[in-house]
Amino acid sequence: MTAFGALFDRVRETSPLVHCISNLVSANDCANIVLACGASPIMSDDQSEVEEITTICGGLNINIGTLNKRTIESMFLAGKRANALNHPVVLDPVGAGASKLRTETAQKLLEEVKFTVIRGNISEVKTLASGSGTTKGVDADVADKVSEENLDSAVAFAKAFAEKTGAVIAITGAIDIVADGKKAYCIRNGHPMMSSITGTGCQLSAMTAAYVTANPEHPLEAAAAAVCAMGLAGEIAHARLSAQDGNSTYRNYIIDAIYNMTPEQLEEGAKYEVR
Repeated sequence: MTAFGALFDRVRETSPLVHCISNLVSANDCANIVLACGASPIMSDDQSEVEEITTICGGLNINIGTLNKRTIESMFLAGKRANALNHPVVLDPVGAGASKLRTETAQKLLEEVKFTVIRGNISEVKTLASGSGTTKGVDADVADKVSEENLDSAVAFAKAFAEKTGAVIAITGAIDIVADGKKAYCIRNGHPMMSSITGTGCQLSAMTAAYVTANPEHPLEAAAAAVCAMGLAGEIAHARLSAQDGNSTYRNYIIDAIYNMTPEQLEEGAKYEVR
């Protein structure tokens, strides 16, 4: 098993350039978290340049959070170009299940682009797997949420979907699951307050793209390390909050925690089991 600290170090050693097709809500935070973890972001979503931008990068992150016809075309162009170059590609199917446009776009992307990692909440990932679903906007439906009681079935679902797609499946929530067809990491890092910030999932997907780009031989472990790092950052950031601080300060502290994190801190603070 590759140590998370070594995967973490590799991001800072190689500083991979990551092409992010992000969304209007979280683009700035995604760029900052990629910088904080030691990689370099480039944000580009125009059809006239995305293939060229992806060519000079090492990896691609596709986030469908604020879809429009122009960016949808860009996602397919960039995704297929990244596949041709054998670059890792991460999909964040934000709000899949909330609208026909999001659901159909995510499904079509899955059909036409090979993804290294698919990172979403349980409702989004279930929608991808089944072709339909329900979400609370861009949040997971309460009925879907992963708990200790349904963890075994959620792990089995993640492994089966990973086997079907050939992608690492990262389902994030109160308990995170990162799985390929044979092995799953069940991760218990994080803090409930992270759900009060718009874009923590988007940031995680962008950072995951950096981790898998820096560690292409270990996509499962790299994705799990990114999920642990983000959750641990949420814990560290929450411990810094004063009585006057709120979710805006918390967001900044999370980025600071990633920036200041050490490989030893990640190794010591990561809370996971393998199933």
